[in-house]
Amino acid sequence: MDLMQRVRQHFDDGISAAELTREILAPQIAQAAERLMQTLIADGKILTCGNGGSAADAQYFATEMVGRFERERPGLSAIALSTDTSAMTAIANDYDFDMVFSRQVHAIGRAGDVLLAISTSGNSANVISAIHAAHDRQMSVIALTGRDGGQVADILSNEDTLLCVPVERSARIKEMHVTIIHAMCDAIDYLLLGGE
Repeated sequence: MDLMQRVRQHFDDGISAAELTREILAPQIAQAAERLMQTLIADGKILTCGNGGSAADAQYFATEMVGRFERERPGLSAIALSTDTSAMTAIANDYDFDMVFSRQVHAIGRAGDVLLAISTSGNSANVISAIHAAHDRQMSVIALTGRDGGQVADILSNEDTLLCVPVERSARIKEMHVTIIHAMCDAIDYLLLGGE
């Protein structure tokens, strides 16, 4: 395979992953967006977390809520738990890195809020701990994972939503997580503002 073919293969694989994800997850993505909108209408907030690229996705989602997605609207309440470096490093230093998100969820999460938990593998210990904390606070969870959903899939309740991208490669899972985030942001704007 020459370099051009290798580059083209990434696009082909991405298209295949997108088609498969659309067919399997579209109903759950719509359900997740409706839950997020109901939370925001009830004056609740969305807490979101992840590690590495998933932390970037969590921050990106919060940005699209607080700022705007593609249409002008009031800011919506969302907090990325990976952005407070003082809290994260203090918690990691004084307690354990596995608690960097759960400690924040316990502190600022309230019943009726939603945790958007992002883990490509579904096995990130600090994301799993955050999900347990969300359940302790009577929050629902929307989990973005990949492959078989990992441990995250096993701990979700009936009130939670699993958005598990059904492919193996991390790069494809990450691409689909961004597309899912875009779809949820667009759906929230549609539910809030109406229109085409």
